[in-house]
Amino acid sequence: MQDHRQDPPQAPLQVVVLPVLRDNYLFVIHDGRQAAVVDPAVAAPAIAWLKQRDLELVAVLQTHHHSDHIGGTPGLLEEWPRAEVVAALADRERIPFQTRGVTDGDRFILLGQPVEVLAVPGHTRAHLAFHLPLQGELFCGDTLFAAGCGRLFEGSPEQMHHSLGLLAALPETTRVWCAHEYTASNLRWAAAQRPGDKAIAERLAAVLLARTQNKPTIPSSIGEERRTNLFMRATDALELAALRRSKNDWTD
Repeated sequence: MQDHRQDPPQAPLQVVVLPVLRDNYLFVIHDGRQAAVVDPAVAAPAIAWLKQRDLELVAVLQTHHHSDHIGGTPGLLEEWPRAEVVAALADRERIPFQTRGVTDGDRFILLGQPVEVLAVPGHTRAHLAFHLPLQGELFCGDTLFAAGCGRLFEGSPEQMHHSLGLLAALPETTRVWCAHEYTASNLRWAAAQRPGDKAIAERLAAVLLARTQNKPTIPSSIGEERRTNLFMRATDALELAALRRSKNDWTD
């Protein structure tokens, strides 16, 4: 991806959470002049937010092909046709408007900062996460949720266990920007599975308070997920598969 500036940014990039649809989040990363959008389910809220602040959209990052993550991209491209669309090369058929196909281990510069591409299959076969190591930001789509993980639509428990292990190895202060507000449901289920777990109980109480105030529970952190996410704590793929079946069958 072309770097649109010669020098590193003097201030950290800002990340803004925009709630859309029923429980989706899209994210705007910006430096006050230019911006990138991650996983836009719909276009209108992002367009309005960017135009109100006179920001130029230079990139859209897609973690996977589901419609509630890519549905807004064509509308954004109508407004900013020169914006690059970064997505999995392996998913070119399902994300046909991508302009930069990437694979595991690729790196590119976004708004003056390096971005690392991580392959994290499990939810889908070609799912990606985008890691900004200098600032400690992780955009993980539907692989890792706050206190949860995505359903295994196209992948295996082995793949999801490996993917969560890769993310768990990131620095514990890394902020986790996942794409859905499922945190309270995930923690209520986790508390039912581990009723004596103090860390889960305390996090659940804090999350329920935040939701009564209509505050997002995103971002979390890798450290918080290591402590309270049962899927990330699973010792092997068999345990993860059992947890996933339990969560699938659980009624909130």
